[in-house]
Amino acid sequence: MADSGSDEVAVIGNTDLTAAEEQNNRNNTDVEKSTPLLKKMEISVSEAEKRTGKNAVNMQETYTVYLIETRPVDTITEGQNPAPDSLWRRYSEFELLRNYLLVTYPYIVVPPLPEKRAEFVWHKLSADNMDPDFVERRRIGLENFLLRVASHTVLSKDKIFFLFMTQENGWKDMVYETGFQAKADSRLKALNATFRVKNPDKRFTELKHYSDELQSVISQLLRVRARVADRLYGVYKVHGNYGRVFSEWSAIEREMGDGLQSAGHHMDAYAASVDDILEEEEHYADQLKEYLFYSEAVRAVCRKHELTQYELEMAVQDLTSKKLQREELATGTVRTFSLKGMTSKLFGQETPEQREAKLKVLEEQILEGEESVKSKNSECDEYVKNAWLDIDRFKEQKNQDLKEAIISYAVMQISMCKKGIQVWTNAKECFSKM
Repeated sequence: MADSGSDEVAVIGNTDLTAAEEQNNRNNTDVEKSTPLLKKMEISVSEAEKRTGKNAVNMQETYTVYLIETRPVDTITEGQNPAPDSLWRRYSEFELLRNYLLVTYPYIVVPPLPEKRAEFVWHKLSADNMDPDFVERRRIGLENFLLRVASHTVLSKDKIFFLFMTQENGWKDMVYETGFQAKADSRLKALNATFRVKNPDKRFTELKHYSDELQSVISQLLRVRARVADRLYGVYKVHGNYGRVFSEWSAIEREMGDGLQSAGHHMDAYAASVDDILEEEEHYADQLKEYLFYSEAVRAVCRKHELTQYELEMAVQDLTSKKLQREELATGTVRTFSLKGMTSKLFGQETPEQREAKLKVLEEQILEGEESVKSKNSECDEYVKNAWLDIDRFKEQKNQDLKEAIISYAVMQISMCKKGIQVWTNAKECFSKM
């Protein structure tokens, strides 16, 4: 039987570790804890499917579901590729997950979802949310959302996020059990804080203005792009008329017929290529739209800070008011006009016992107020610290993503112009051989 007074602890495994090895083990554990989920799991939204069923009010509706596939990275070995786990989710379920993340992590710029209905469309693009092309772009956007969250060092650790991707049922119950809806700040409350906060943090104010301007600039850019797409589509399709005319002309020429016919084929191919070009353009437009929606996520972080700062200021104001009341009761003098002061003049002063009882209550309220101010001050400082860490991360991500998207768009435009030059070069060669 072991001695109950012994300080020795039973240890399983090798205990002959050097200090360096122990530190290395601790470092490895810390790295494991800070590793985003995306490093440990493959995640994809592989397909979309249209379904029909009854909604909450027992009416028939058509909707789209998306197949999420996940597979732990460590199960993929040399020569082996096991089948992934999969489940179907509706867009509304993605919305519920994101709303939960917004409330639970208010200091984080939560990645946005792709648009629910098509915006900034040119005339040949369908605005129908059941259109196959739109559904496919949304599928890509939903996958991008999951990858963004899974690569975030904080969001990827959330248990409900993990269950959303791996557990068919039960995750919604866990979401609602968190009470996140009750914690959500009302828009009216946030708006009130915006206009009444006295000492806003200049950095958050500037960031809020920047996000407004970024949204405006990207909106204008998308509108211009939609107009250009309309014009471009028309220009390309008009080249099909060249093809038709050259083909008709070739029918009445002998020596020139073959050359005209070949040139007409080049023009037809050029006219048909615009559909693929504009489809590729939509990919870059969707990348811009992501940051259009990101701007609202940035503003949400700023609004939460304003609300936190406003609550701190209200707590300080209430504490100051209580201390002034205590001073007035102790000295018997009223420094500010109040109903209480008028009542004292009309009906006489309070008895010493009444004054003592009120002083005791005030002392307790002041102690509570000081604790509240201390707590809210700490909460505000912690929020600023965490929020600014994530904002710096977001800025770096934004700069890299937008730079890559704009460069890729420019490369695509250059490639498109080169194709146009090649078409006319080929047509010239056809004409030269006539």
